[in-house]
Amino acid sequence: MVDVPHPPEVVFRYLADPRNRPEWQSSLLSVQLEDGDAEPRLGLSWSETTVIGMRAHLEITELVPYRVLGESARMGGIDGTLVLRFKARTGGCRIEVEGVMSAGGLMRYAAAAAARVASRVAISDLKRAGRVLSTRGQGG
Repeated sequence: MVDVPHPPEVVFRYLADPRNRPEWQSSLLSVQLEDGDAEPRLGLSWSETTVIGMRAHLEITELVPYRVLGESARMGGIDGTLVLRFKARTGGCRIEVEGVMSAGGLMRYAAAAAARVASRVAISDLKRAGRVLSTRGQGG
């Protein structure tokens, strides 16, 4: 879980828009939406290119404004899901992070290794998102 000094509405809107990801997600070089002008919505899909050159395909699978943001991802034979839950608290919001990675065959070992570091990276990236919003004076 991560606490950020901004209201859930501000944090949710920022995190739900895949175009913002390269600003706060340390592993990304770029994001390409299938519909470049689309606003975040259930079923929105996009591709991401990581700093190591891998390409992931993602989709918003759960969208409850200001409360829940869920997505699925597929990269190199590994499937993942991520759910962020936003809860208002004094001075900002708390983001609860829940993720799962899986794969078949020998890729299951890669998925298990990735899952071990993913939660730490997600927490670090969400803290970074909070800092980005702070530099913009975003409703904190």
